[in-house]
Amino acid sequence: MAREPTPPQTVGPFFHGSMLRQSRTRIAPDDAVGERIRIDGRVLDGEGRPVTDALVEVWQADVAAGDADRAGDDVGPDGSAGLGRSGTDREGRYRFETVRPGRVLASDGSLEAPHLEVFVFARGLLDRLATRIYFEDDDPAGIDPFLHAVPQERRATLIATRDEEGRYHHDLVLQGASETVFFDA
Repeated sequence: MAREPTPPQTVGPFFHGSMLRQSRTRIAPDDAVGERIRIDGRVLDGEGRPVTDALVEVWQADVAAGDADRAGDDVGPDGSAGLGRSGTDREGRYRFETVRPGRVLASDGSLEAPHLEVFVFARGLLDRLATRIYFEDDDPAGIDPFLHAVPQERRATLIATRDEEGRYHHDLVLQGASETVFFDA
């Protein structure tokens, strides 16, 4: 009997029922070393509508070592710090509280600008989407080889802006004219 492959499945919409119970929006504890930051934004579809059942996961380097593999060293004691997970609400909003990540050594030996590694899971996706969030006040295009490889006109989709209260804001747009730059994971 010949077997046929099963059809591909999407990665959602099971987040509200299971993984969202494991949200971890406060990544760094109060005693973590480094500048405390808050970042929030929305996950939007190609029409600008909120994606209400997405899961946004972030990984960050620690402050001193600048090593995403050692993210728990300076961020938190439980080994899972450096990892954040936020479900989106009815307006597509997500948020994280942490410390500003350190610079990471790139494969070519240069230093990457501080950033968050971001993964988006949502209904209709066959796989997660991978991107990065850089911070506008770190001059990321000047020092980061990864970001420098992105066409100039698309870089803004990777850079969080800072408001008057010091919070960072960054929307993740899944498709369309303002689509966030996504990378092969």
